[in-house]
Amino acid sequence: MGDLLLGALALMLVVEGLLPFFNPGAWRRVFERAIQMSDGQIRFIGLTSMLAGVAMLLVFWN
Repeated sequence: MGDLLLGALALMLVVEGLLPFFNPGAWRRVFERAIQMSDGQIRFIGLTSMLAGVAMLLVFWN
């Protein structure tokens, strides 16, 4: 189980690093937009991301 969790974390880091590696200008614009968002908007994006991840785990783990 620990190996699976570490593998998932490693894969997440690889995916997260793709945009700044291939297109640093777009990555910078994303963060400029994020700075302009309210806390509620950022929380909603975080909640949506977590729910999508849980849904994917439920679908693909079984």
